[in-house]
Amino acid sequence: QVQLVESGGGLVQTGGSLRLSCAVSGNIFSIDDMAWYRQAPGKQRELVARVTSGGSTNYADSVKGRFTISRDNAKNTVTLEMNSLKPEDTGVYYCNAEIRPSYNRHIPAQYWGQGTQVTVSS
Repeated sequence: QVQLVESGGGLVQTGGSLRLSCAVSGNIFSIDDMAWYRQAPGKQRELVARVTSGGSTNYADSVKGRFTISRDNAKNTVTLEMNSLKPEDTGVYYCNAEIRPSYNRHIPAQYWGQGTQVTVSS
């Protein structure tokens, strides 16, 4: 059984910072891309940032220069450092990973965390 567990959300004022972490556990052969998505009330889930197994990153235009995604392949974790937060960053943040489980290593599958709330007050 593969699990993604997020931590680090909370309430912060405009201009503040938060750090989100996600740990992957279970019978894993390898992890390909890891990413963070978010969903604001009444809106669709959107990609915030993605990091490949090789460390290449890409970001949504709205967070470029403010957010940094990183991963620790030895620990199977991904982190999102969020700085200069704005009220429009408010939403539920979800960890996502493309994982090849040990029992089916040839076919990667998408796994999601349960989500963590980030609220930025004005």
